[in-house]
Amino acid sequence: MPVTVEDLEQAIRAAFPVSRLDIEDQSSGCGSSYAILLVSEAFEGKTTLARHRLINQALKQEISQLHAFSQKSFTPAQYVAHQAKSG
Repeated sequence: MPVTVEDLEQAIRAAFPVSRLDIEDQSSGCGSSYAILLVSEAFEGKTTLARHRLINQALKQEISQLHAFSQKSFTPAQYVAHQAKSG
């Protein structure tokens, strides 16, 4: 059974305090490729690699069913700065 946006959202919200969450199905609706953007205070003081490992662990079951998964993770302050640069 393919992974849905709802499956990913439920797993992420159960694992992290979420300030912002964007989930994009990049597989034209077949559920095999997703990109996420996650903003959480849980990432304070953690490196990008540590954040990715936390997300990968929280979504272990879902990721195992995907062809491709990409992620961007920010603290709330980093996201504000990212938005300012993106304009």
